[in-house]
Amino acid sequence: MPAKNFASTRYSSLDQITTDNVKQLQLAWSFSTGVLRGHEAAPLVVGSTMYVVTPYPNLLYALDLSRPGAPLKWTYDPSPVLASQGVACCDLVNRGAAYWNGKIYYNTLDAHTVAVDSRSGKEVWKTKVGDINRGESITMAPLVVKGKVLVGNSGGEFGIRGWLTALDGESGKLAWRAYTTGPDKDVLIGPRFKPFYAQDRGKDLGVSTWPGDAWKIGGGGVWGWISYDPELDLIYYGTANPGPWNPDVRPGDNKFTAAMFARDPDTGEAIWTYQWSPHDLYDHDGVNELVLLDLPIDGQVRKVLVRPERNGYMYVLDRATGEVLSADPYGFITTSTGIDLKTGRPIAVPDKAPQTGKVVRGICPAAPGTKDWQPSSYSPRTKLLYVPHQNLCQDMEGTEANYIAGTPYVAAMVKMYAGPGGHRGELTAWDPVARKAVWKIKERFPVWSGTVVTAGDVVFYGTMEGWFKALDARTGKELWRFKTGSGIIGQPVVYRAPDGKQYVAVLSGVGGWAGAVVAGGLDIRDSSAALGFVNAMKDLPQATTKGGMLYAFALP
Repeated sequence: MPAKNFASTRYSSLDQITTDNVKQLQLAWSFSTGVLRGHEAAPLVVGSTMYVVTPYPNLLYALDLSRPGAPLKWTYDPSPVLASQGVACCDLVNRGAAYWNGKIYYNTLDAHTVAVDSRSGKEVWKTKVGDINRGESITMAPLVVKGKVLVGNSGGEFGIRGWLTALDGESGKLAWRAYTTGPDKDVLIGPRFKPFYAQDRGKDLGVSTWPGDAWKIGGGGVWGWISYDPELDLIYYGTANPGPWNPDVRPGDNKFTAAMFARDPDTGEAIWTYQWSPHDLYDHDGVNELVLLDLPIDGQVRKVLVRPERNGYMYVLDRATGEVLSADPYGFITTSTGIDLKTGRPIAVPDKAPQTGKVVRGICPAAPGTKDWQPSSYSPRTKLLYVPHQNLCQDMEGTEANYIAGTPYVAAMVKMYAGPGGHRGELTAWDPVARKAVWKIKERFPVWSGTVVTAGDVVFYGTMEGWFKALDARTGKELWRFKTGSGIIGQPVVYRAPDGKQYVAVLSGVGGWAGAVVAGGLDIRDSSAALGFVNAMKDLPQATTKGGMLYAFALP
């Protein structure tokens, strides 16, 4: 599955590659995807086959790991609609696939979910779950829980209405759909719904916390990560930003955007919710990974979820109840002074609130947050979370909002730039029990790749210049690096091949929101391009070029 396990730890128990011998890693083989947009997916290894999903046109490749060089076994082409490229806010990315019961499941940019026979590459079913004419697209990797394929939509910058959908894994038929906004019956809120905080309780909050019918085009997509606790039998996921970005247009808490839900996977029924950023001011989507851990908190072991949130705080929540146990800054923050643990709400800095017609400067973190979608990894050996993230601030001005279905609905002008220190990326090793950073690595560009950590105490990640790096998981010391052909925004994976050796694989191919200036060929003179991200990335085109290549490394 995309995160290695339901707990989303992205930890490999393989230990052939160690801190002592990782410096001997060599390129074992490579594979060109033939696509030149941002490659954010993690390769998926099932038995002796590796499956790779590309950005649009969302090709699925099967590679034979039992043969030298991992030759291509077959290709599946879902033929997504050409027009879907026009509703992708931030490059034509795809974050990967999931395997269950002999089938590979993944999503296409034109809002379809497909099931492909893992042996033959033949299509088993293909289900349309969204509508590109309403601005919906799908970029997330699905998760299969109890035979249900869980899928959410993207499009908060196009005025979509967010949802999480469950499809039957065998037939592709709709099992349930839970909307982010709207009346309780649409959000699947019923008698079992017991949020921890008072502001999340009440009837039809998904309507009453919005002006008029704004909830119908209020965003709250579900395009990030899903975790599952089999013991509590709950799935956990986050919802994205409300639309439009300009908060003046949508007074109120804007439930249940920039929030998270715990749901029953069989029915979709909501059990609890928690809103990270009520009335989100800065596009701080709440879609990041939710790492499920059992940690000693105040002398007793608690079932928690750990979340490096876009608003700059490292949250630790009780995953049975939704109570925030702690929330500590892991980056530079000017927009709030902390999280009130009694209410769960951020303590806002009024001077940093965006306004219509006025430029507010020095907003930190910027819209992509202290960390965006790029997933962390956790080692039970070191008991540290390895967090890839950015160090960005922005200036922002609210503008007039006009909604036309299927067109951008942002209503803000944004200009991003490097945060304190001038570097734009960091990799932080965080101790969630001690609630502090143990070490940090500074990078020139945002660290837009995921991380993976192994039982050999090695952490792997990539940089936007194209370096693939291995660090000592305990000290952060760099032990090895390899220069790939393009910037890395993919998620590295570790696997054992049929030859018994341990391999590390990663997709190289710059793009995504951070790399859109290269992947989309944008003009660096336009500081508002890519929703303001280009202003912070003007030097990226001199540091790397487009690409689409899979690299696999092993010891000699």
